[in-house]
Amino acid sequence: MAVLGWKLGNWGRGREKMRAGGGADGEIFVSLGNFLVEVKAFLLKYFKSSALWLRDRGIKAAAALALCALSAAPAATAKDFVVVLDPGHGGKDFGAVGKITNEKTIVLDVAKILGELIDRNLGRKVSTVYTRETDVFIPLSERAAIANKAQANLFISIHVNSVDKRNKNRSTIHGCQVYTLGLHKTAENLAVAKRENAVMELEADHSVKYAGFDPNSLESDIIFELSQNKRLDQSIEFADAVHSELSRCAGRAPKGVRQAGFWVLWATSMPSVLVELDFICNPDSERYLNSREGKKALATSIYNAFCSYFNTYGEAVVGEKCAPAKRVDVDGRAANGGEAKAPALKHPAPQPEVCPEEVAPAQLAPDGEKVWKIQIMATGSPLPAGSAQLKDLPAVSYYKEGGMCKYTTGSYVSAKEARKALKQVRKRFPEAFIVIMRDGCRIGMEK
Repeated sequence: MAVLGWKLGNWGRGREKMRAGGGADGEIFVSLGNFLVEVKAFLLKYFKSSALWLRDRGIKAAAALALCALSAAPAATAKDFVVVLDPGHGGKDFGAVGKITNEKTIVLDVAKILGELIDRNLGRKVSTVYTRETDVFIPLSERAAIANKAQANLFISIHVNSVDKRNKNRSTIHGCQVYTLGLHKTAENLAVAKRENAVMELEADHSVKYAGFDPNSLESDIIFELSQNKRLDQSIEFADAVHSELSRCAGRAPKGVRQAGFWVLWATSMPSVLVELDFICNPDSERYLNSREGKKALATSIYNAFCSYFNTYGEAVVGEKCAPAKRVDVDGRAANGGEAKAPALKHPAPQPEVCPEEVAPAQLAPDGEKVWKIQIMATGSPLPAGSAQLKDLPAVSYYKEGGMCKYTTGSYVSAKEARKALKQVRKRFPEAFIVIMRDGCRIGMEK
């Protein structure tokens, strides 16, 4: 079912809270031959309280309702900025479970509060689409399809974190994390990605639907690398803003902006982030996550970050001048008496698509010749000089791509030499792989 307003000149502009996506059944196109029948099918399916009334009065009643709605709606003008809110899990999938509540309930409440803030304050320019608005199970593939079909400009997946019951820090660990798509270069990032991706196993046909997706394999690492393009810069910018606001506004301990292989981020075609609000396994954090005040503060944090994102990229999307989006406090009131315009995000300095930010001259091959290196990690900013993570590694350098600093070690004149060295490097960096460089720029990968 597609959002009705998009197919009928933005019918009910700014009120598209229905889920988008799915198949063609009930989809309403401006095709006059089927128009009234499609309207009736839509209303019968999604406005159940009117079902008997519609059946009694037939297609004329459907037409009357449709025409009333169309006449009441403002004419379509500029394009809306579309944001998709994705409360994780739902239905039979509870997500992480605490002693008094669960992940699926918390994130749905936070998403609804966030959506209400967006609709109330930015509804004239921003359309909000939900992957779910009730306690229902939505497959990962459908969540991504909803965002792609909506031609969304930003995708926000909301989750709650946890750790294994055997973890000695289970009851004390706390803080927020925000993820963008990338390579899970630490065991902790991999564990989070595995837990969130595991929902696909609840689907009967998951082995077919997600065939070939293995976030633990080198091949998937390479796919993730290749899927990182210009949209990753914007994802990282927004992730950083959300992370800062969750710390400032909601008092969550900052645990970092990270990268990992989440399927739902991999399959979406717009800037996307996955937010881990806090750890439900910590009793104090769980009480906060379960409280109305906590949910409002968490939603407000994401909203304020979204305002900054909209102030940075909104006008380019909607195609006209927009009034600045303003921050709000946890009670939903405009911060600082309505004068607190959300600051624009800090744009990264323009970078070549694959050329290095900084490469030691000794690491460059003679002009025009290929060189093989071993990529070991990607970071959001350069590591400090003398970083322990790079200790004792030969010929370390990094190149800048997709807003990330990608570190390599070694410099080899053949793939055979690089593969031999890779075995040793993987003892320390299990997910390392070989990249091919020319004149300091990456030109490919060695599978």
